[in-house]
Amino acid sequence: MVAIATFFSALIGVPLGILLVITDRGQFWEVTWLQKILGFIINIFRAVPFIVLILFLFPVTKWILGTSLGTTAATIPLIAGAAPFFARMVETAIREIDRGVVEAAEAMGASPLTIVWRVYLPEAMPAIVSGLTVSCVSLISYSAMAGMVGGGGLGDLALRYGFQMFDEKMMFVCGILLVVLVQGVQWIGDFIARRLDKRNLQS
Repeated sequence: MVAIATFFSALIGVPLGILLVITDRGQFWEVTWLQKILGFIINIFRAVPFIVLILFLFPVTKWILGTSLGTTAATIPLIAGAAPFFARMVETAIREIDRGVVEAAEAMGASPLTIVWRVYLPEAMPAIVSGLTVSCVSLISYSAMAGMVGGGGLGDLALRYGFQMFDEKMMFVCGILLVVLVQGVQWIGDFIARRLDKRNLQS
């Protein structure tokens, strides 16, 4: 559930983050009205608490998958909650690229598409990976919350077999598993980000 949601959050978040940058004022594909609309929609999804987002998207999830309960159904609100957050992180990562690198590519006659693929993404990749790691960690906590409303996963396990059956050991085990998952994801993400960072390669 978390892996699928992370994959689709990245698939949606990266293009959204790029669009937020290249449609802004002064950029090579300046469409300020589109940039403002995208930013407004993203901010709405980021502002809504996740538990409210789950309930709000119940009809959408049922329309798409035929059910609003279970592990598969929980991926829809998970993606809706994480993708806008990750898109903002991608936007920030791209905006922090040294302007001189972009200007050098433009001076060499690089097309907008080339700048995106050969400058924006490679230069911002360490920060993008770090952002995806943070998003994945958030998705782990979101998935536990989704389990409380029939989303399955560790949250559902902790609720049904731990809380409702007064089994403190089960709740403790679920909590430990969540901590281990978070630590593992964070370590892997940090490792990949360090490997992609050109400053580390130069040293």
